[in-house]
Amino acid sequence: MSFSIAGKTAIITGAANGIGLAVAREFADRGANVVMADMDDEQLSKEVGDFPDSSNVIHFAGDLRERLTIANLLSATVDAFERVDILVNASRQILMTDPLDMDDDSVETMLSQNLMTSLRLSQAVAKRMIKQNEDEEGAAGAIVNLSSIAACRTQPNLMGYSMATAALDQMTRGLATALAEHQIRVNAVAIGSVMSASMQNTLKEHPEYRKTIEDNTLLGRIAPAAEVTDTVRYLASDAAGFVTGQVITVDGGRTLIDPVQTPVH
Repeated sequence: MSFSIAGKTAIITGAANGIGLAVAREFADRGANVVMADMDDEQLSKEVGDFPDSSNVIHFAGDLRERLTIANLLSATVDAFERVDILVNASRQILMTDPLDMDDDSVETMLSQNLMTSLRLSQAVAKRMIKQNEDEEGAAGAIVNLSSIAACRTQPNLMGYSMATAALDQMTRGLATALAEHQIRVNAVAIGSVMSASMQNTLKEHPEYRKTIEDNTLLGRIAPAAEVTDTVRYLASDAAGFVTGQVITVDGGRTLIDPVQTPVH
């Protein structure tokens, strides 16, 4: 089977920065048609302008928590490239939670942003994949969700984020089961000790966390976002044609060490 994604069309959310941007660059470099989606129109425009060849890249700005925005994103993708073969749900938000504050709405916010947006977009894209594959045989498409080791290792102030990522992992398994008959694969990549946009912001505010994170990662370092992209590309390619419903951990061995109270992004 081939690791190639050349000629395929991929929607990538959270593509204005961090891991979403790294995935978008990797996919474009590998010959895929890329639709970069994010709320930050200014940053999206800037990043697209920095691509060596943006002929196979378009960007779409909007709030994907809105159903109409999801429909418009899918329409823009089909108008530009006629089909969609890959969806990478890389859009994430991290908020602190006060577990004892009944007025704290961070759990609802995390579930809305990190779970429901991915679910609704996956449903819309899956319907398009099924429709365009009606007269074809073989794989109809692949969905890859960006998750976190926070799903299984938590801290009190990250309770909402942990709940949302745990739900995202179970959503991955549920959709994989539901969409298998349509030859659509659904998998996730759980990250830890990776220089995501949220990790960058955390280390700016708390540079002392870096050594603790490195000391509690078996490989002894924080990985650049680009080191996640090959795993995402593998799951999106035909090389992973018999892989579905899996959550692959990319954390440098972080989850093999006893938990410590540092960010788990």
